[in-house]
Amino acid sequence: MLELFFYLLLLVLIGVILYVYHFALKKTGTKRRKVKIVRVLSGMAGWFLYLFLMSKSGILDNFELPPRFPLLIILPLFLFIGIVLYRNRNHLLLMAIPASWPVYFQSFRIWVELLLLGTYLKGFTPVETTFEGYNFEIVFAITALLVGYLAFNRKLLGGKVVIAWNFLGLAMLATIVFIFMTAIFFPTFWNSDVPLVGPEFTQFPYIFVAGFFMPLAVFVHLLSIIQLNRKKNI
Repeated sequence: MLELFFYLLLLVLIGVILYVYHFALKKTGTKRRKVKIVRVLSGMAGWFLYLFLMSKSGILDNFELPPRFPLLIILPLFLFIGIVLYRNRNHLLLMAIPASWPVYFQSFRIWVELLLLGTYLKGFTPVETTFEGYNFEIVFAITALLVGYLAFNRKLLGGKVVIAWNFLGLAMLATIVFIFMTAIFFPTFWNSDVPLVGPEFTQFPYIFVAGFFMPLAVFVHLLSIIQLNRKKNI
């Protein structure tokens, strides 16, 4: 059942991404929208095929140094995010997306945290990676709803506050990455002689946490920061 929820969240997020992209294309009057949508969808399909093949290869199951999991999964996505946002930082598509959407979108991390709790209950991630340990992501995800409402509905928070909130979100994600990386590759940090994360975490669909959910949150934070820096007000 847990695996089903991972797939359901993935499908919902893909649907949201395609909707927002189509909205921005339409708002800017971009032609050949269907072709561009297909390209994005094909790109994501290619990435998920890569994740599937890597998870089945057994390469990611090796938790010895060098750290294969972050080098082969996380690093490529971060490079992609950096290149795409830098090259398109002045693109009209970014500004066509309502500034409130990226903020509210971060609430999807509530569901990610519940899924992580499920992996702990199944026994292949430690309690430290959940909100019962040192992962307070669920609290931050809830603030997305509050910040979005106060900033964009009530106009009580300014753009600088929302930008600061985005940086806080990036710091939260960095903290979670640190917890996972030390639990996997440097378990002595947690007074253990063996990795605290099981090889199941590198398999479908659990690999979506590092291979899609977390990088997507980073992408949306950076998108929001770019938007708000280009706007005089919200």
